[in-house]
Amino acid sequence: MISFIASVILLILGYVFYGSIVEKIFAPDDRQTPAYAINDGVDYIPMPLWKVYLIQLLNIAGTGPIFGALLGAIFGPIVYFWIVFGCIFAGAVHDYMCGMLSARNNGASVSEITGKYLGKSALQIMRVFSVILLIGCGVVFTIGPAGLLELITPAQFTTQFWYWVILVYYFIATFVPIDKVIGKIYPLFGVCLIAMAFGVAGSLLIYTPQKMPEIWNQFGNMHPQNLPVWPVMFITVACGAISGFHSTQSPMMARCITSEKQGRKVFYGAMISEGLIALVWAAAGVSCYENSQALLAAGGGNSKVVYHICTTTMGSVGSILAMLGVIACPITSGDTAYRSARLTIADWFKIDQAKFKNRLYVTLPLLIAGFLIGQCDYSKVWRYFSWANQTLATIVLWACSVYLLKEKKNWLITFIPATFMTAVVSAYFMGAPECMGLVWAQLPEDSYLHSNFYGFSVFFGIVMALTTAFLFYNHKNKIQTQEEIEEHKEEAKE
Repeated sequence: MISFIASVILLILGYVFYGSIVEKIFAPDDRQTPAYAINDGVDYIPMPLWKVYLIQLLNIAGTGPIFGALLGAIFGPIVYFWIVFGCIFAGAVHDYMCGMLSARNNGASVSEITGKYLGKSALQIMRVFSVILLIGCGVVFTIGPAGLLELITPAQFTTQFWYWVILVYYFIATFVPIDKVIGKIYPLFGVCLIAMAFGVAGSLLIYTPQKMPEIWNQFGNMHPQNLPVWPVMFITVACGAISGFHSTQSPMMARCITSEKQGRKVFYGAMISEGLIALVWAAAGVSCYENSQALLAAGGGNSKVVYHICTTTMGSVGSILAMLGVIACPITSGDTAYRSARLTIADWFKIDQAKFKNRLYVTLPLLIAGFLIGQCDYSKVWRYFSWANQTLATIVLWACSVYLLKEKKNWLITFIPATFMTAVVSAYFMGAPECMGLVWAQLPEDSYLHSNFYGFSVFFGIVMALTTAFLFYNHKNKIQTQEEIEEHKEEAKE
């Protein structure tokens, strides 16, 4: 119990102190925001702070901090470390920088922002990468709720039926102005998400505090299958610590904030809130099951585990909140994923989204693509989505580092997490069974490469991190040299 409470306090202190440091480095001012400068009545609409915050929280959260945290809990209480420190120093910084840079660039999507600071090649890669990731997100947050709805409704309502129902809703929410559907119902679901977390946390602390393990008693890897903490846990927790998906969502609210000075509350604050929610569910995972083996046997991060925890801790009220959590929350993340994909394509091809016809031309192909991908193996789609999600966050952090460098601001706040995440995603790519692990698996078990592929993957991650850090440092020196040349020219003119 002490570990959990201490982690909660650290997250709150992180918002108060480190969030303030990050804000001062970026230096928001009183310039006009895109919500007023553009105000097209569709995507650029001024909204009150409380509503923007709740929409941002629901956009970035969904079931991410629930399922991901439960999967991370299989590793044991050690997952608290990554949720707390990953959220404060990586995830919240990432979300804040994305949102603020979008606000500074007329509400530009993440691909446009990345291209501006990393070059034209990065722009084209990020445009394609972002759209694929967003469609993938829309898919994974359609199949899950559809399957659960089939379980709790009459037999004639199959998964395929609910899949089509959810797609129709996605079309409406993606297509219409942001204040018509998202602006009206998302704040309510945001409150439900917070209430569910508070209910679970309160029940754990009041009724079963003795079952909450302490980090110092179970310090180490508790995973029954002995999956390595590095890098698997750092990929698995995803949205509860850092998520590239958030960089696609923050620009939506950057188009609705009424002042740059709201940024810390909306972007940094929403991520800290998500970290708190993830921490609650990680604590529930290590407390409501006898051990990691039992949690793994139950499926780790899935709808049935969430339902079991809610009903165990909160009874009938918990079952209602569980249904809202595992059905409504992923759907709300899915529709904003498709909306972000529409906006990304619109920015890419300069398509005016104020016109009804133009929104229709972009929205329909996206939903059709999502439907087709949804016919594939769900587990494979999810695994690739998880890796792509963290890879996107890494690229965005490097783009933010270049921005801070060019603006002569403290670039270490994004450089350090960018370097760390480069090592994580590179090591995972080299060793994960759905990536290069497919190659290692084909080798004879007694071969040197097969027996040491984990070591190779870790080494590869470190090399990639050092390489990108070196390239950044080299770019820094070039900028400084160019500035010195310009200074000498100015002095010569004088």
